[in-house]
Amino acid sequence: MKGFLTNHYLIVFCATLALSLVFTPLMRRAAVKCGQVSRPKDNRWHQRETALMGGVGIFMSAMPLWLIAAFVLDWPVYGHPYLPLAVCAAGIFVLGLVDDIFNMDPQNKLAGQIVIASVLIFFGFRVGWTDSETINLVLSFFWIVGITNAFNLLDNMDGLAAGVALISGAFLFLFLFMEPETRTASAPVLLMLAAYCGAVSGFLVYNFNPASIFMGDAGSLFLGFMLACLTVAADPGQAGQGGSSFHLLSVMAIPILILFIPILDTGFVSLMRKLFRRAVSHGGKDHSSHRMVAIGFSERKAVLVLYGFSVASGLIALAMRYLSAGISLVVIALYLLFVLFFWIYLARVKVYQEESILSGRGAGLITPILVEITYRRRLLEVLLDSVLITVAYYTAYLLRFEGQLGGDFDFFLKSLPILISCQIFAMYILGVYRGVWESTGLRDLVGYVQAISVGTVMTILILLFVYRFMSFSRAVFVIYWFFMLILVSLSRLSFRMLDEGIRKNFNEGIPTLIYGAGAGGQMALKEIETNREMGLSPVGFVDDNVRIHRRRVKGYPVLGGQDQLPEILRKYKVRKIVVAFREKGAEKKRELRAVCAGLGLEVDVAQMRLVID
Repeated sequence: MKGFLTNHYLIVFCATLALSLVFTPLMRRAAVKCGQVSRPKDNRWHQRETALMGGVGIFMSAMPLWLIAAFVLDWPVYGHPYLPLAVCAAGIFVLGLVDDIFNMDPQNKLAGQIVIASVLIFFGFRVGWTDSETINLVLSFFWIVGITNAFNLLDNMDGLAAGVALISGAFLFLFLFMEPETRTASAPVLLMLAAYCGAVSGFLVYNFNPASIFMGDAGSLFLGFMLACLTVAADPGQAGQGGSSFHLLSVMAIPILILFIPILDTGFVSLMRKLFRRAVSHGGKDHSSHRMVAIGFSERKAVLVLYGFSVASGLIALAMRYLSAGISLVVIALYLLFVLFFWIYLARVKVYQEESILSGRGAGLITPILVEITYRRRLLEVLLDSVLITVAYYTAYLLRFEGQLGGDFDFFLKSLPILISCQIFAMYILGVYRGVWESTGLRDLVGYVQAISVGTVMTILILLFVYRFMSFSRAVFVIYWFFMLILVSLSRLSFRMLDEGIRKNFNEGIPTLIYGAGAGGQMALKEIETNREMGLSPVGFVDDNVRIHRRRVKGYPVLGGQDQLPEILRKYKVRKIVVAFREKGAEKKRELRAVCAGLGLEVDVAQMRLVID
């Protein structure tokens, strides 16, 4: 039976893929002929006219083949129960198509989505995340309409929405297919997912950077609506969980993880636009992908990074099937912390001309309160450390007791408030909250070691005094100390690591060679990396000290000395040399100019100077 069904899923996928590969270029020609093209605008990313109507190719590939497959296999099982979903999906597709052609107002488009979602919910397609039918009904509206619009917003760069839709659909398929107990019951949803993934795959061939066709609202609304409805129809969180204590976590977490990137990007953009007093419904170049390009990624690399996050989220959703509740919580918490730091880094990219409401220059009573809380009181930093303490302490318990806490969970709950209080107090007293994350260095790490050590010892002494340390494990606190040090250090160093990692991958600019790998050369390198307005891209160092040749300084190679200079200049196509000598810099500058002139190379030679006026 398994092989029989697998073959049918594969056939449907391949058939829709082939049909989409044929339909998409046909729709591209028809769109150009009819004038249905997306033209460059100030608030849009693309810079050239591109055909629309790609969504028509996706729809016309997926739905007809699904209907045919459902009739061939067993219409009462594979088709009839899901006919309302197919009809509503067709309705959302038509709504998007009308918007592509006539440019509907956002409120009218939203009203149409709510009506279509209401019809679908009337036919019984609703989430089963809680025991309350009323709450499930409300959540169903938010889920279906929210995911539909999330993909509409995510369609902001070549291949992004289609790629994330394909990854999400593939992980939803795998999640349902890998569960033997529910595979047969999920067969109709798997059939529809096979058609969905095939159609999106064919379109992605033409939509990946550089895209020759866009899906338009007809495609993005259809993709989001289908995924939202298929997660509801499949109810992946409930599969195989029954009434276990893990039930509530899986019910909520699994569909959210599968569709994590569109949810995250929509929430991020909505929050940032509200902070800068912009309408959420208006377009803009402020999405996660746009910010990645602004800090040095190419368009392709930005899209691939978001693909990576989508794959990571899907893998965590799959892993939750096999991991215990405790380990799943730790994995999700660590992943969300990584996501939090990365997206905070993206939030720092300046993309708006307006002042944020957190700047303190806006009107209203709330503004100075927010500024006081977030910047002066360091409340958010304290809350973050409370989360890190909880994650580190819980992980220590899991490792010490091999994932089976049992009765020891009560001791964890008793001691956690004490540990949080002592740890936060020690970090405050020892000056951890006076540091600036962007400039975290070795001295700060020493301070973290002292603060975590003091907080841990204080907790042990209090537990010894109150409970005589009965039933508490010393090993737990040793493990906690190591994990807490790692988490705090990584959190504070996150911005510096991202800065340095991204700058080294930023290859746009004039290829520049730094002469001198000492303190002056390292200072020059930092200025070049930090100041993008200089338009320079360092290729490495040249130094007269032969002992450091072929070594790396600040991640860049020491390519050789002055005798290898002609070869280095030609090999790396160097167009600028920065002399970083403190003494006799002017002499070296004249000497290098003469060398470059003798080689017939147009290389600008500059000298670094530190001026304190």
